Amino acid sequence: MANHKSALKRIRSNNAKRLRNRYQLKTTRTFIKRLRNTTVKSEAEALYKTVSSMIDKLAKKSIIHKNNASNKKSKLAKFVNGLA
Repeated sequence: MANHKSALKRIRSNNAKRLRNRYQLKTTRTFIKRLRNTTVKSEAEALYKTVSSMIDKLAKKSIIHKNNASNKKSKLAKFVNGLA
């Protein structure tokens, strides 16, 4: 266990950040699944805009790698454009 007050505070703050990051990642994954299950193109385009923004925020905060974010956005854009 940590011996310094600053180390204890660091443990608490890291745990809070970890929970926040997990929540944001899980929420984004849920939105991605919702987008993948969409069959209406206009609805998918609106949802894609939201999901794309969420993915960018995750990459900006280094929750996911920027290349991973780019790859996800590319695949989702391809999916949305393929809808009839």
